[in-house]
Amino acid sequence: MKNRPAEERIRDFKEVATGLSAQDAVLEALRCMGCPRPSCVNGCPVSIDIPGFIEAIAQEDFRTAARIIKQDNMLPAICGRVCPQETQCQGTCILGKQYKPVRIGALERFVADWERENGVEAPTTAPPTGKRVAIVGSGPAGITAASECLRAGHAVTIFESLHEAGGVLTYGIPSFRMPKDIVKFEIDQVLALGAKLHLNHIVGRSVPVDELLAYDAVFIGTGAGLPYFMGIEGENFNGVYSANEFLTRINLMHADKFPEYDTPVIRGTTVAVVGGGNVAMDSARVARRLGAKVYLIYRRREEDLPAREEEVKNAAKEGVEFICCANPTCILGGPGVQGIECTRMDMCELDDSGRPVPRACTGEGSTFTLDVDVVIEAIGQGPNPLLAGLIPGLKRGKRGNIEVDEDGRTSIPHVFAGGDIATGAATVIWAMGSAKTAAAAMNRMLAETEE
Repeated sequence: MKNRPAEERIRDFKEVATGLSAQDAVLEALRCMGCPRPSCVNGCPVSIDIPGFIEAIAQEDFRTAARIIKQDNMLPAICGRVCPQETQCQGTCILGKQYKPVRIGALERFVADWERENGVEAPTTAPPTGKRVAIVGSGPAGITAASECLRAGHAVTIFESLHEAGGVLTYGIPSFRMPKDIVKFEIDQVLALGAKLHLNHIVGRSVPVDELLAYDAVFIGTGAGLPYFMGIEGENFNGVYSANEFLTRINLMHADKFPEYDTPVIRGTTVAVVGGGNVAMDSARVARRLGAKVYLIYRRREEDLPAREEEVKNAAKEGVEFICCANPTCILGGPGVQGIECTRMDMCELDDSGRPVPRACTGEGSTFTLDVDVVIEAIGQGPNPLLAGLIPGLKRGKRGNIEVDEDGRTSIPHVFAGGDIATGAATVIWAMGSAKTAAAAMNRMLAETEE
């Protein structure tokens, strides 16, 4: 797919990738070999019939392609944009062994965009069962669980604590990667199956826990909204943000349009982003669009960056300066940020993931200072433990995650959980996959109680 020129796109929040044309989509689909045992399906966390929908594209039957995808995934435009296909479905494509793999993600996006422009066909649902299902959280896990339960004929109510649905799709991923009108459109397609959505509803406050547990089944998909911090001196200065707060202010609360919207954010002239994942890249690219010079500080080598290669390249083209093999030790200033002190890192033995373990250098020249006025920490996040702590008898792990079995069932028989609240921070599609597994178990449980 082509991208808009970097010098143009850093001035706005419009989508960077322009998508495939119908002609290009058909030509790409014709590259698929139609493997009798397609490994790409095994690489997809939600098990889409990938050869099936690609064959339909090759025959220029885009309607059928959309129908095939939505049998397993009601959020194809979202997944086609943000899923790490290169390590999942595309990563297992047999063509990738000698040539380039089929661009499955680009084809999924094309089909979803085509359907949105040419009229949506809603999937069928089973007759009403009379069973009530509560979904806590309207992010990718919650929406996926809701769609699966709605198709089974259950009455679904979704409780969302924020004033807009979508979870991380709305508050976390910038619109130049995930346009918010597309998020709303796909969520609306799920709601159109019959779900009730209650915004600004906090379980334990707006919704009593007893009321929640009175449902026939409950799914918790509240994500990983608890930011981690480095624990270094100066983190309490004005101008230090977690990536969660910074991106939420921009994406959900329109801080980039202050004072038109009344949520402010400090617009730094020089910004340091600490971290190397997709969230760090998002934060750095947003800061560039707000007019700042941006340093991205990462403690390992550039080739060790955990972010998608596509996002790293985009950040570099947009002017983000990478400072690798360095780790912050102190934020300077008071009351506002005036700089950040870092230590250079040596790469030592490999860890379990195959990446080198960074170790601080010592001696002359091992430390340096950058003059910055904003610091954004994007070093990870974990499950928010607040809701889980309100439900008696719900077992949690050491980091606040809800403990579940292979079916997503918690220590309370009719309560299930999926996505980041159960697994820790992961990708959108893995959250959807775990929610789909949990929803299937919920549907089996509810079917048994009908008999």
